[in-house]
Order: sequence, then structure tokens, then C-alpha cells
Amino acid sequence: MSNKAIVLDANILIRAVLGKRVRELIVDNASTIKFFAPDVAYADARKYLPPLLEKRGVMSDAAMMVLDGLEGVVQAIEFELYVGMQQQALQRIAIRDAEDWLVLACAMTIGCPVWTEDADFFGTGVATWTTDRVELYLCN
Repeated sequence: MSNKAIVLDANILIRAVLGKRVRELIVDNASTIKFFAPDVAYADARKYLPPLLEKRGVMSDAAMMVLDGLEGVVQAIEFELYVGMQQQALQRIAIRDAEDWLVLACAMTIGCPVWTEDADFFGTGVATWTTDRVELYLCN
């Protein structure tokens, strides 16, 4: 087993619930990659998913069960573990979107890249992967 890890932004958790490809990338690589997300990413996903599901006419209960299932694969990182990196993360990302500091702080704490669709992470000094390229990281 490799020591590879990656921190997921809430938008990736949401994509894993709404679509098959992201979920498959996570599940298919769970034996060789450690997936993490800040604890608030799950709270964000639970907040933003219901209206997105309603727009798509998708049964909310079934979709939320998919999110619950991801918690067994994508480990939530408790705030206390990454809050020590808050100032450093804010210095790197606040000019773009200060709310993203939590994901960046997790990645800095663990010493791994971020998987996101949010361009605000580019140029923060932490490797950033988008879904269309993340297989290069996951499979090598």
C-alpha cells in the first residue's frame, strides 16, 4: 500500500454523490490512496446537496446515503487537527477565498495535495488536482 493521500474539497464530495465518475475514482483507489476532507466539507455537502438534488429530480434520501457511505472512505479531519495551520493557510488563500483555508490547512497538515474544482487553490504552494487530471496522481 502506498502512503499517498489527498484532501477533497466539499465540491468533490458533492460530485461524488451527483455523479458516477468521481465516486468511482474514490472507491476504486481507496485501497492505495488515503482520502481526507475537513469535517466541515461534509457539513457543506449536506447543506448544498438537497437543493441540487431537488433541481435534478433526484431522491434526496438515496443520495444522502451515498454521502454517508463516503464517510467510510473519505476520512473527516477534525478541526482541532488542522486549526494550527489556519494563519499560514489564510496567508496563502485569503486574497482569493478565505473560506477555503480549511481545506488548504488540512492539506498542509497532512502534507498532501488537494482535489478540487476551485481555481482559488492554484498558486497556494500546495499541489492542486482537478477531476479531469486527478487520475494522473491517483494511478501513478
